[in-house]
Amino acid sequence: MEKLQALTERLHALVLFRALKNDPVIRAFLQLGERTERNKTETVSDAAEFLNALFTETDNLTEYVVQAVRTDENAYLARAAAGKLTKNYTSALETELETLQALCDFTFDDFRKALDITLPLPAYETTACNLKDIYKTLLQNLSKTGYGIFARYHMFSVKDGIMLPVKHPDRQRLSDFSGYERERNLVIANTKALLSGSPCNNVLLYGDAGAGKSSTVKAIVNEFKDDGLRLIEVKKNELFHLPDIMDSISENPLKFIIFIDDLSFAADDGDFGALKAILEGSVSGRSRNIAIYATSNRRHLVKENFSDRAGDDLHRQDTIQELTSLSARFGLKVTFSRPEKKLYEQIVLQLAQQYDVDMPEQELYIKAEAHALRNGGRSPRTAKQFIEYLAYCKE
Repeated sequence: MEKLQALTERLHALVLFRALKNDPVIRAFLQLGERTERNKTETVSDAAEFLNALFTETDNLTEYVVQAVRTDENAYLARAAAGKLTKNYTSALETELETLQALCDFTFDDFRKALDITLPLPAYETTACNLKDIYKTLLQNLSKTGYGIFARYHMFSVKDGIMLPVKHPDRQRLSDFSGYERERNLVIANTKALLSGSPCNNVLLYGDAGAGKSSTVKAIVNEFKDDGLRLIEVKKNELFHLPDIMDSISENPLKFIIFIDDLSFAADDGDFGALKAILEGSVSGRSRNIAIYATSNRRHLVKENFSDRAGDDLHRQDTIQELTSLSARFGLKVTFSRPEKKLYEQIVLQLAQQYDVDMPEQELYIKAEAHALRNGGRSPRTAKQFIEYLAYCKE
């Protein structure tokens, strides 16, 4: 019991890793060592509570604690990423990793002896590890692996100003695409510049619906997530949160794409000015680890009417330029046009091969063309829908 209580006291003294006290497994472990007086029923109940929390994730305590330490977002990592470490932070890290190492090494035999339990509770495993070496490797690779929630997920969405992980992201990869190589290569080259820390552009992907604009961005993030690329999708009605979001990641060692899908504005839209200021012209400059990628079916992003050009505005030309200036603030504009018949057939054929659809080429093309005519015209999206339908029918 003394070993358990001593370790409990050390865990309560955590400063850098204090958030781990709220982890369900570690919290249940602390409860075991906090009770100095308990009857047998309470002891067994507390032990079962700890084991239940652990077994929900794994039966290996060492692996669980290592993962919790690796993904903990703490002051040491934030200071290290910003290059602002002092010896006090380093000393505290050393001490606290020794405490967490003791938890990694707390075997099931230690557990049973400390609580004097004879009931046949399910045993957990521990394995040899060196937590200091693991954390040293983490620090050396922060620019690729990240830390905290960014180490566990690579795509995020924003709701009410809060970043939430996308736990089941679109798995699209660049190798899944056919056609549009020139367009995609422009976006890939810009993304590689972002990853290398070189100057890069904000990107506007515009053109016909279903041409693969959004899929291109998501596939690029999937392709380069292991190189430290993350995506944060922001809806148009959340754009006013962008300054706070960008401030929160500006010193993060990872690289971020702020993704705005299907972007367009009405002339009197209040979010128009907010995005315009963020793209260029605001007091705070854009961090070198952030780029904004937007998709739109409109090149100029702002819906115009003929009446806008004929009204009674004394400075009508200035007003028109104001409305059309937003797209000019994207340094790279890439057009995704509706595919011609030959390209459409190429896309259909490659998708058929990916989905193991066995059909004579000419018959495939004729049916794919008919499907396109019934569903708004040729596009990579209609091609994929057609092939997925054939694959489904085959099953």
